[in-house]
Parts: sequence; C-alpha cells; structure tokens
Amino acid sequence: MKHFFTILGGMGTIATESYVRLINHRVKISKDQDYLNYILVNDAQIPDRTAYIKDHTKENFFFALKDDVEKQSLLKPDFFVMPCNTAHYFYHDLAALTDIPFLNMMDIAVHHFMEKFPKEEKIGLIATEGSIFDKLYENSIVKNGRKVELGGNEIQPLVNELIYSDIKENGYVDGELYHRILRKMHDDYGCNVILLGCTELSLAQEKAPNHPYNVIDPQSILADVTIELALKIRNGMDVNKALSKYLYQD
Repeated sequence: MKHFFTILGGMGTIATESYVRLINHRVKISKDQDYLNYILVNDAQIPDRTAYIKDHTKENFFFALKDDVEKQSLLKPDFFVMPCNTAHYFYHDLAALTDIPFLNMMDIAVHHFMEKFPKEEKIGLIATEGSIFDKLYENSIVKNGRKVELGGNEIQPLVNELIYSDIKENGYVDGELYHRILRKMHDDYGCNVILLGCTELSLAQEKAPNHPYNVIDPQSILADVTIELALKIRNGMDVNKALSKYLYQD
C-alpha cells in the first residue's frame, strides 16, 4: 500500500470510530479508490490515561503506545495521528521514538482557535480530569497569549458523567447533558468559545451538533487536516513540505 498514514486509536474505541467515520465521509469520492489509505491500530487494551496521569502508581499507558509506534514505524507510514487528547501527555516521548512525522492534535486545535477567533481573549476548556490535571491545553493556550476558563466545581462532574457513564460505559451520547454543559460554560462563565478536550466530547458534538455555541473540536479539525495532508501527499507533494504547516515548534 502506497501513501498511507497510521491512526493510533482505541482510546476509546467509540471515539476512534467517530474519527474514522469523519475522514471516510468527508473525503470527496466518486469511486472506491478515492478513499484514503490508512492503518488503524485500535489498541483497546491501552491502560486508562487519566488514572495514570493523576496517580503514577497506576499502570503506565506509555509502554503500550511505545510498542504500537515502534511496530508501525517499521511499515513506514507517511505520518501518525493519535485521536486522543489525554494520550498527548506522552506526545513528545512518542514522537521521539520514530522518524515518522507525528501530528499533535492539541497544537493543531489551539492554533485553529487563534486563527478562527483572533479577538477572543479566553476559551472555555472541558475535558477529562487527566487533560485538566496535566495542563497541556492550558499551557499551550496561555503560551499563545490567551486565557483558559475551566468553570466552577459543578462542571467536571457533569463532564465526567457524559464521558464515562454515558459514552464509555454505555455507548450513549446524552445530547441534553452535552448542551447543558456548553450552556453553563457560556452563560455562567462567559465563554464565547469552548474547546472540547476529549474525543468523547467530540463524539457528543458529532451526535448532538444542534446548539448555538462556538466550539473548537480537535477531533473534527484533525480529521480535516488528515484529509488535506493525505491528499497532498497522494498527489505528489513531498511529505515534509505537506506536513510543515502543522508541525508547530512553539
């Protein structure tokens, strides 16, 4: 197979399925051969990311991802994507394992926010407790001159219910709960833009998009970038040239 990319997935599987569905349905096709070439590594056995980030006595999820990256690198994909925000805790360690370019979904999302909403001084962030705890999104946003609003103590239990109880445990998106969270972030905490820092939240956005709020959806953005890059490379553009726009150094 020529010109393919590798998806490091399974974190969780339903969220990965959402990302794959996006790239399959958004690419313009007139025949089977117009779809993108990719290998999906749906490693559902990767230990819980938030559990380790908050408590290093828990099983470290790095080693499972390390094994996936090293094995896939032997196949020489054009690039890696990892549609899991929380797993980006080890992004730099994983990228250092390979010469294959490795897209950073968090960086791509933050730069998209700055480009699309240049006058917004702050952004609301809803995410797993692991992503909030490691401050990767917060640090990137602050480093780029913007402020982060996490909301009050009532927000995280609602987000956890949506991510874990509804989606991860029962495969169900509670659209009303999702909209309630967005509404509270907007109305109670003055967030004109809200970043969805978990791919389960991206799934909620896919399944319940009919609301009036501005969201930055990293998974959706990554899907668009993936399609753009894969088609440029397929059509003859040098891999490094195609990817240079999205391999941020800040």
